Amino acid sequence: MNSKDFTATPNMLEKLMAYGDLRSFNKNETIQNEETFIHSLPIVTKGSIRVLQTDDEYREMFLYYINPGETCIMSFLGGIHSEKSKIKAVAEEDCEVLMIPIDKMDQVIRNFPEWVGYIFQIYYARFEELLEVVNELTFKNMDDRLLSYLQKKKAATGSYTLSITHEQIANEMGTARVVISRILKQLEKKGLIELGRNKITLL
Repeated sequence: MNSKDFTATPNMLEKLMAYGDLRSFNKNETIQNEETFIHSLPIVTKGSIRVLQTDDEYREMFLYYINPGETCIMSFLGGIHSEKSKIKAVAEEDCEVLMIPIDKMDQVIRNFPEWVGYIFQIYYARFEELLEVVNELTFKNMDDRLLSYLQKKKAATGSYTLSITHEQIANEMGTARVVISRILKQLEKKGLIELGRNKITLL
C-alpha cells in the first residue's frame, strides 16, 4: 500500500486542528517513551518520526517511520485502552506534530466518519511494515538489512545524505557497532554508499 493511500487529507487535518495542538519537535527529541501512559495521538504534519522498541538489555530495534499525514496506530490502540506505551517515538528530523488528546477520540470518531477508515488503513499499512521487519530478521542477512534500513531512512527524510553515526545504526538494528562499520565499508567498496564523518551518502 502506498503512503498516499492512508495519509490524512488537508481537509481532514484542518478539521482535526480544532481538537488538538500543533507542536514542534527538534531532531532526535523524544516524543513518546516506552512504559509511559499515552495522553495524545500524534499526527505528523511536517518531517518524520521513527518508532523503536527496546529489549530487556536496553537495545533499540527500529520498527517504522511515521511520515506527514500519518499517525501511530500503536499509540491509538494503547491510548484508548489506557495502556502504557510499548514503543518509543523519536523525531527523525525537525518536525511538526498535531497532538490530539486521547480523551477527545470519542468526539473525533463521532464527528468524522472518515476517521475510522483512516485508522483501519493505517493499521493495515503498519501490519505490513512489521511483517517486513520480521521477514528481514528471519530471512535476510545483515548486509541486506542494513541497506534496507538506509533506504528507509532516505525515504523518510527525503535526503540521500544521512546524518547518523555507526553507533546509532547499531543500536537501532540490535547489533554491534563493529559489525555495522565493517558492512558499511563493504557497501562503500561496492559503490553503493559514500562514508563521511557521521554521514552516509547513498549513491
